[in-house]
Order: sequence, then structure tokens, then C-alpha cells
Amino acid sequence: MELKNTIDNQIKESMLNKDKDRLTALRAIKSAILLEEKNGKEGSINEIQILMKLIKQRKDSLTLYKEQKRPDLAKIEESEINIIQEFLPDQINDNELDSELDIIIKSVGAESIKDMGKVMGIATKKLSGKVENSRIASRIKEKLS
Repeated sequence: MELKNTIDNQIKESMLNKDKDRLTALRAIKSAILLEEKNGKEGSINEIQILMKLIKQRKDSLTLYKEQKRPDLAKIEESEINIIQEFLPDQINDNELDSELDIIIKSVGAESIKDMGKVMGIATKKLSGKVENSRIASRIKEKLS
């Protein structure tokens, strides 16, 4: 649980610096990790998946706040997204994603959209944390259509 220790240290640092916004985001990460541990999944916890889930939740909220013209709440969500992303591996660009997907499509022998599930399963495991699943899905659809 390297991430958990890092988060604990960051929380202490944020408390000392009185950085409330950062502290809120860090506590959300810690809470999500503790919740996964409590659910009995301690041995199989994927920290990257937890972080990706937190980012997805915040992006959904961000979209909603922008639709409702609430820039004050949208700004908070954007800030939390940026803080959570600090703990993820670097995101890959479209060219790298395309080349990875081409390799996966060839290895599976996918030829049509019917094979999307096979490709998606392998791609999400291989690219976990490096790219959002929605981006992977849309690129696969383009390639197999």
C-alpha cells in the first residue's frame, strides 16, 4: 500500500500548509482506499482503478455543474481532478493509444465490431491508469467499424 502511505504523508503536509482544497481531495482518496479495504478486497485492491473511479465521478459532477451553470462548484471539481491525477501514471497520447490498440487487435484477430469485447478486455487491463476506458472504447469502435 505505497499509495496509502503517500496519501497519509500528503495529508499531514496539507494540514501543516493549511491547504483545504488539497486536503479535501486527499481525504477522498484515503476514504476510497479504506472503503475498498473494509469490503474485504485488501489483497486485490488496484489503487489505479480507485483513482480512475474517483476521477470519473468528479468528471461526471463537473459536467453536471457546467450544465447547471455553477462555476463555483465546477472549479472545485476541476481542482480535485488535478490533485487526484498527480497520483496516476502519465497519460498516453492518441498516437500511442492507436499503436497499442493496433497490436491488440492484430493479436486477437479482431475484424468487426462484434470483436470489440475481446479487444476492450485486453486493452483495459494493459492500459489501466494510462488512459480512460471511454477513450479506449471510442478508438476501438473507430478501428473496427
